[in-house]
Amino acid sequence: MAKISVVLLAGTESHGDLGRLVNAISLVKEAKEAGDEVELVFDGAGTEWIPELEDEEHKMHRPYRAIKDEVAGACEFCAGAFGVKEAVREAGIAFLSEFEGHPSLRRRIEQGYRVVTF
Repeated sequence: MAKISVVLLAGTESHGDLGRLVNAISLVKEAKEAGDEVELVFDGAGTEWIPELEDEEHKMHRPYRAIKDEVAGACEFCAGAFGVKEAVREAGIAFLSEFEGHPSLRRRIEQGYRVVTF
């Protein structure tokens, strides 16, 4: 069983960013189905995806809902910096601020997670 921390850093501005989101969700789904310990972390501009994915009309809403239970949280600092803090709170997603307001990737590595960024 693998331990994987998938970190989404890509914002919402381009077709390429959407591709990175799709790849991140796909990896989380594949790992979940394989019985791996997996988590999804929204960090940086990636926090902007949360209100988009919560929208039932968004084409990635259903895939997101299928793996939402694997969402560890969103960077608290970045959610504020990108103006989505309230949307993250409304989505019921935890804020991660283990290191100076940001998620601690070092802690995840120390816990044996392989960190994959998109």
